[in-house]
Amino acid sequence: MEIVGFLVPWILIGIAVIFISFSGGPGRAREAYMTRGRRVFALLIVLTYIGIGIAVPAVVIASRGTRIGNNAVLSQKKVRDQSASVQEGRTLFIESCAACHTLAAVNARGVTGPNLDKIGTVTPARVQSAIKIGGTGQMRMPAGLLQGQNAKAVAEFVTAVAGK
Repeated sequence: MEIVGFLVPWILIGIAVIFISFSGGPGRAREAYMTRGRRVFALLIVLTYIGIGIAVPAVVIASRGTRIGNNAVLSQKKVRDQSASVQEGRTLFIESCAACHTLAAVNARGVTGPNLDKIGTVTPARVQSAIKIGGTGQMRMPAGLLQGQNAKAVAEFVTAVAGK
């Protein structure tokens, strides 16, 4: 959808340029540009810049709204209804994990670690094990990043919201 919104104005501008260029042949186009057509040409350029200046930000803003959307708000509402441990896990996740992992519940867009919304089965034991050994043990994640009750709280939070 974003690509279509970006390409359509450029395609229309290209068609307009081709139509204007070939409508009267090169001689008439040159004559119109050099003499009486200057005002029309200048007006066309100004309108094109204004149109692009409005269209491009509108497309960006429209696509941004659907990406951020209401998922984070709904997930935060779910977390507020959860125990204090899950709420603490959310805070700890934002501080320690969100830079690397993707998780829609906190609008985290990490690129290093796996997308926790797309991992199959998420259990507290699996999350605690990953925190303890450093992910899958391949040295991509620091081992023991969180410990004790903090690791348990993050595990409860991730289990409550991952993929939902």
